[in-house]
Amino acid sequence: MKIADLHIPDKAVVLAPMEDVTDSPFRQMCKLQGADVVYTEFISSEGLIRDVDKSMHKMSFEEMERPFGVQIFGGREEAMFGAAKVAEAANPDIVDINFGCPVYKVVRKNAGSACLRDLGMMERMAGTVVDAVETKPVTVKTRLGWDENIRIQEVALMLQSVGVKALTVHARTRQQGYKGEARWEYFKLLKNTPGLHIPIIANGDITTPEHAKYLFDETGVDGVMIGRAAIGNPWIFKNVKHFLETGEHLPEPTLDDRLQMCADQLRASVAHHGERYGVVMMKKHYGNYLKGIRNGKYLRIALMEHTEMDPILEILGNFEEEKIAVPVG
Repeated sequence: MKIADLHIPDKAVVLAPMEDVTDSPFRQMCKLQGADVVYTEFISSEGLIRDVDKSMHKMSFEEMERPFGVQIFGGREEAMFGAAKVAEAANPDIVDINFGCPVYKVVRKNAGSACLRDLGMMERMAGTVVDAVETKPVTVKTRLGWDENIRIQEVALMLQSVGVKALTVHARTRQQGYKGEARWEYFKLLKNTPGLHIPIIANGDITTPEHAKYLFDETGVDGVMIGRAAIGNPWIFKNVKHFLETGEHLPEPTLDDRLQMCADQLRASVAHHGERYGVVMMKKHYGNYLKGIRNGKYLRIALMEHTEMDPILEILGNFEEEKIAVPVG
């Protein structure tokens, strides 16, 4: 798959941008486990043009994360132009526009999926970002539509015409939110749209290697984007790739695998965010990594009590399923 001049493996398996999840430490874990492209959390254009520390920090990354995309959102063309310039200066491989977020606090600012209510505004916004970014490909992530008036083929052709180089579609409408099943039949429709040649990446309810294989085989998409199924399970990228190649599953991560991944991400989190915030950021990941582990609930409680890295690493290193974890100290 090519996004402009950027070469990405065929049948790419991509990490979705997720608010408060896909910071650099988590992206690093997913990259090590085979993710072909990773994205930042979505970043406010208003925050970037105002040089807000939190927004700027979300763009920071390690070289091993490449190819890597910065995703921006906003409801004002002027802000999106300026934010695109700031994002490009951070030297990612891709600048991505979020036209899909369904959350009310985003939509009420005419950002995210709100642009699906006014395709003229979406066209202007996308064109503005393309005009701003001179050296990187611009891509878009969106939904099928605002409501059941689905015009995704028209949207795709429109975005292609203004210079967007790839399109990711979450196969639900904004009206659906995250309810109901993703409507994968639209991916085949998109891939068969006359005149549409930019890569199409499928997103929505891709939780198993079988799902990825079905989408590649039956719809012809160029890539699949995995979101919630990767939380606590970065191994899913390697598993999907192995299944596509062999038709077989890799063994499930062992207890030691899970504890080691927790420890590795914690170290990366502290290195990236500093100890205080790095430890706090990891707290939202423990429950997913430890799901299904005997006495995992007690281990999570023990980990959550600490504000420094070393005691947490000691607990992780000493944990045994047969014993209830006891906080250090």
